[in-house]
Amino acid sequence: MLSSAVIRLFILLAVFASVFLLVQVVLRASMENRAHLSAVNKRLKMIARGSQREEIIAHLRKNDTFSVDGQKGILAGLYRAFRANLMMAAVPFTASQVAIAMATLTAFLFLVIATIAWTSGYSLTVGITQLLLAVSAAIAIAVPLFIVNFLAQRRRRKMQGQFPVALDIFVRALRSGHPVASAIELLTQEMEDPIGSEFGLVSDEVSYGAELTDSLSDMAERWDLDDIRMFVVSLGVQNETGGNLAEILENLSKVIRERASLYLKVRALSSEGRMTGWMLTVLPVIAFVLLFMINPPFYLGVAKDPIFYIGFPLMLVWYVIGVIAIRKMVNLKV
Repeated sequence: MLSSAVIRLFILLAVFASVFLLVQVVLRASMENRAHLSAVNKRLKMIARGSQREEIIAHLRKNDTFSVDGQKGILAGLYRAFRANLMMAAVPFTASQVAIAMATLTAFLFLVIATIAWTSGYSLTVGITQLLLAVSAAIAIAVPLFIVNFLAQRRRRKMQGQFPVALDIFVRALRSGHPVASAIELLTQEMEDPIGSEFGLVSDEVSYGAELTDSLSDMAERWDLDDIRMFVVSLGVQNETGGNLAEILENLSKVIRERASLYLKVRALSSEGRMTGWMLTVLPVIAFVLLFMINPPFYLGVAKDPIFYIGFPLMLVWYVIGVIAIRKMVNLKV
């Protein structure tokens, strides 16, 4: 009788211990998940997951343009702009990985479309080959580049809108007695992406021995923002001449807000021209791809004409020239 009671007691204790351990595991997982979700920016989420500072810096600066700053030429400029757009769009891949993926997808689409055209009775002449290459590049390269550029400019505008708020937080921190490094650390904890992670990157670089103004200058160059450049100049002048930094930055915040208000007025007045530029840039590519997918003989029938061999490449060249001219006209500086 006693042995059965002892066995029952051990069973109950085992059940209690199992339930207790299971509840602890579930609660710990939920608390970790809540900590990840409560993090306001990507850097804090990576820290909550246990990532090292070196890994965080490498991840956030994956596609910066400083590695190609010394290179000159048209190709270097295009590659620099490509990396900058990938960085601003927060694409989780390097520029080389994205370029390889685009080239692979272009080759795959060309083989698939060429096989379909050949089985449909079309011989692969020079004109048809040019046409199929253009369609494959439009799907695998042009459309993704348009999407990445759109996402990059949207996050850049968000970064530009967040910066005056970050300056206000910075000024309040200075007036409450925080040093500059502590005020920047406060920004990393209070601000959302993209500016929260960017200031966190500055904080990490300063912790590893970099100069504050150099790290902020790098951030300004990565995002090509004049507001941050003015902030860096204000810090540099205050360090050399002294003065009330909080008052200087408060005046700078007012100037940036007035400048942003003027910029929004200019954007509103030029919205029709910018939308026309976007339509003239994107619509030909989309129309070309959709029409080819809906009615391939519309292009394949004329691709056999010898004049197509010269006319089609010239058309692409004129399209590129038109895109460059449109960007020059709608890219207003304030």
